[in-house]
Amino acid sequence: MAAAIEKYFKDCEGHPLTDDNGNIVYAKNGDPVIVGDHPPTVTGLALWLGFKTRQSLLNYQARSKAFDDILTVAKSRCEEYAERRLYDRDGVNGAKFSLMNNFKGWRDKPEEDNSAATLAKLDEVLGKIEGGF
Repeated sequence: MAAAIEKYFKDCEGHPLTDDNGNIVYAKNGDPVIVGDHPPTVTGLALWLGFKTRQSLLNYQARSKAFDDILTVAKSRCEEYAERRLYDRDGVNGAKFSLMNNFKGWRDKPEEDNSAATLAKLDEVLGKIEGGF
């Protein structure tokens, strides 16, 4: 799996454009023209590894102790890319959306847990406190 993950990140870098003779095409500033580059994403990683969805990858990671560390590092690389995009004008909105929705600790406000089970448990605890245990 580690080799496949490295291939994914290498693919994200793209490759130099070549002319009909196989020569690298250069931009006016002298840099090679890169084609096929794309941002690393958790969904892209999941699809590259053969999972049907991002959630399938996350579920697999939760069940697989053997691949938990390597998938955590790979997801951190996707997170780091998005975090770097916060500092450029073109990518800031997409990066903010991705970080807030795909990675823990990036929300503006912590989520409130208003589920019925949580509220019932709180009522039970409050009842014990008020009743003197």
